[in-house]
Amino acid sequence: MWSIRILFSIAFIALVVNLYFLQVDKKGNFVDKAQAQNNSLGYLNASRGIIFATDKNGNYSALVANKDMPVIYAVPIEISDPQQAANLLSPIVGKDVNSLTAAFLKPKSQYFLLIQKATDQQVQEIKNLNIKGIYIKDQIFRSYPFGNMASQVLGYVSLSANGQMSGKYGMELEFNNQLEGDPGNIKSGSVKNPVDGQNLYLTIDRNIQDEAEQIITPLVKKWNAAGATMIVQDPNTGKILAMANYPDFDPNNYSDYPIKNFLNPAVQLPYEPGSVFKIITMASGIDSGKITPDTTYVDTGCVQLDKQWKICNWDYATHGPYGKITMTNVIQHSLNVGAVFAEKQIGNSIFTDYVRKFGFGKNSGIQLPGELGGNLNNLSSGIGSNYSTASYGQGITATPVQLVTAFSAVANGGLLMKPLILANETPQVVLRVISQDTAQKLTKMMVSAVDVNKVAAVSQYEVAGKTGTAYTTDYDVKGYNHEKLINTFIGYAPASNPKFTVLIKLDKPQNAPLAGETVVPEFRTMVEFLLNYYNIPPDRPDNQNPTGQ
Repeated sequence: MWSIRILFSIAFIALVVNLYFLQVDKKGNFVDKAQAQNNSLGYLNASRGIIFATDKNGNYSALVANKDMPVIYAVPIEISDPQQAANLLSPIVGKDVNSLTAAFLKPKSQYFLLIQKATDQQVQEIKNLNIKGIYIKDQIFRSYPFGNMASQVLGYVSLSANGQMSGKYGMELEFNNQLEGDPGNIKSGSVKNPVDGQNLYLTIDRNIQDEAEQIITPLVKKWNAAGATMIVQDPNTGKILAMANYPDFDPNNYSDYPIKNFLNPAVQLPYEPGSVFKIITMASGIDSGKITPDTTYVDTGCVQLDKQWKICNWDYATHGPYGKITMTNVIQHSLNVGAVFAEKQIGNSIFTDYVRKFGFGKNSGIQLPGELGGNLNNLSSGIGSNYSTASYGQGITATPVQLVTAFSAVANGGLLMKPLILANETPQVVLRVISQDTAQKLTKMMVSAVDVNKVAAVSQYEVAGKTGTAYTTDYDVKGYNHEKLINTFIGYAPASNPKFTVLIKLDKPQNAPLAGETVVPEFRTMVEFLLNYYNIPPDRPDNQNPTGQ
């Protein structure tokens, strides 16, 4: 009897000691293991918010989502033969045998990642090996269902060693805190559950975005250009309906692309806009009362400035002087000398004030990271030639989003709107930059320019727009390189009641063609798509059709 009691007592004491050993002495190890495995597989990570695009009917589609994908990892302390396991796994996981062996031999190691986003073939081959200590689990990864679509707007996420997502570039970076939520944790044996991130709803219309990308991608390839940008904006609200750039990248496989592809040229790449800026010059002159659309001057084809600068019209060599013409003719034929004349009538101070009122020289406030405000330093120099060149868009820089927003202000009756990228943002009037009467006069001038040149004209619709072909600076030639141009066209339609503003820009097309040959036909393609997409009725009788169709 006593012997039985002694045996039970010894067993009880051993059980207590073992429980103490497990729960107290080894508690940290087990918690660490749980923490490591849970973190590695995302159990403690908050579900990252989804990013949605919209369409004309208010329907949302996910441009960015979360997707379960297989993760293959090892628990090295459970692997009985590290060398053999490394030999078998190396060709499947694409890791060096020696590095795998070293990782598997680490004492008390609880976790080693082998593959993220494993393929079906890799999963099956790992299963066939049936190695103890090798595990396959699903983990949530960031997914971009439409691949390259709006990639510079969206950005991408990188994944840390503990499975936490972190936004890089684009909306993923700008709204990282809202998207990522609040991760959970294990502390002192207790678990804090994660709080999921917030969803984002963009003003981007997926159908318009797709059309924009379908236009500029082949355009760049056709002209062997350095890149292209297209923006579509609602001039009445400031909402960005499309923001497309090429070259772009696939956020699902961002490591396959150079860093320069991640930048968003629409907001991060200021450039000298060229003759599209003549509309800003005319707006300044007409609104200040210094000129009217019918103001005339005698065009001699060239003008001498500061004894060392000679400015000529782009077509002086082929056309020669235009003689006595109006400001409307200046816009129709895009005459540099006419813009210089207009700026001199306006005066440097008034001209500079209007340029700044239109939003140039400072950030637009669009909620995208890394926005640059352009450079207006030449308008603070006091050098007369700098104001003259600025009148036709050289010597100063602006971003595409600044330019499209400035043109939208004209389309919107003189009200400059803040450019919006989030659907829940309330439209915001920045200020009235010009009167409604000035805006109407500028619109008529641009409509006449489209009608005269015909390339951008659309049958049965009034289209307002302006071309720009700008020289680029080149340190190799110590100044402007006349062989490397940037082509831009900005316009809106229907001109009588604008529903959208479109900017299209082509960087350094080969053989230096003019904008009328490269971007203007593609502008018309987008306008025709938008008129059809929104089912907008014609605003021009057939007998006033400038296309002759």
